Amino acid sequence: MPVPESAVRGSSTCGACLRSAPEFDATLAVWRYDFPLDRIVQSLKYQGNLPVARLLGEGLARRVAERRIDMIVPMPLARERLARRGFNQAVELARPAARARRLGLETALVERVRDTASQTDLPIAERTRNVRGAFTCRADVGGRRIAVVDDVMTTGATLAELAGCLKRAGAAWVENWVVGRTLYHDV
Repeated sequence: MPVPESAVRGSSTCGACLRSAPEFDATLAVWRYDFPLDRIVQSLKYQGNLPVARLLGEGLARRVAERRIDMIVPMPLARERLARRGFNQAVELARPAARARRLGLETALVERVRDTASQTDLPIAERTRNVRGAFTCRADVGGRRIAVVDDVMTTGATLAELAGCLKRAGAAWVENWVVGRTLYHDV
């Protein structure tokens, strides 16, 4: 099921974001993270089904075609997880959008400096603490408008931590581009 336009166009703000504004400025999602998308994303991440990344990435590219962005940053994986998987699903999902926008993928701009526990294994209350300080930005991005690409947004804790890192490095605007979004009441 597609995510309702009001949930992703910035025309509505969830209650959690109203109580405590996240570091990112916007989130655009292609689909609601539900069956069958959950199984498709899991086949990409855990079974290496890379052809799926291209199809999902093309859907993402269509969704974000009109966004005003200076650079695209895929969500970095920890070295150990990248070595285990052999690929970063966020990089693979971001490729079609980068190609369509004629922007490079900034895969070396941000580094994940801590291998955190998987967010899916943690209660919601612990997710923010789990990713605190997990990223470092390797360059000044003063005044840039940045899109962070990831596969799924659940609570937004990881995306918020990365957005905070980019903002401390000077980013003027950070928005999330995700393939799937778990709506707050689904968590």
